[in-house]
Amino acid sequence: MNSRRDVRSNRAALFDGIEEGGIRASSSYSHEIDEQDNERAVEGLQDRVNLLKRLSGDIHEEVETHNHMLDRMGNDMDSSRGVLSGTMDRFKMVFETKSSRRMFTLVASFVVIFLIVYYLTR
Repeated sequence: MNSRRDVRSNRAALFDGIEEGGIRASSSYSHEIDEQDNERAVEGLQDRVNLLKRLSGDIHEEVETHNHMLDRMGNDMDSSRGVLSGTMDRFKMVFETKSSRRMFTLVASFVVIFLIVYYLTR
């Protein structure tokens, strides 16, 4: 078993400094290659950071646009709520007076309005 270790250490000593494809590069050349690799990696990271920055800016603009749209929709809903509450007040007034002619006119007008809206949206 000891002889196997000697053979391995002799091989390691014999091939020390030789890599696949040739002799190991000198340390200064290796350092220059490492610097170039680092610079390429940094440039790649800068590109990714710039891409993420643009993407986050686009997302921010989209969120702002949706917030404004939701605000307008909320305001429209509030105004619709006001109109509906006025209509409900009129209904209450009509039901309290219990005038059959007014009731018939109100129901007929709602049916006509409903049919008009139905045919316009169809």
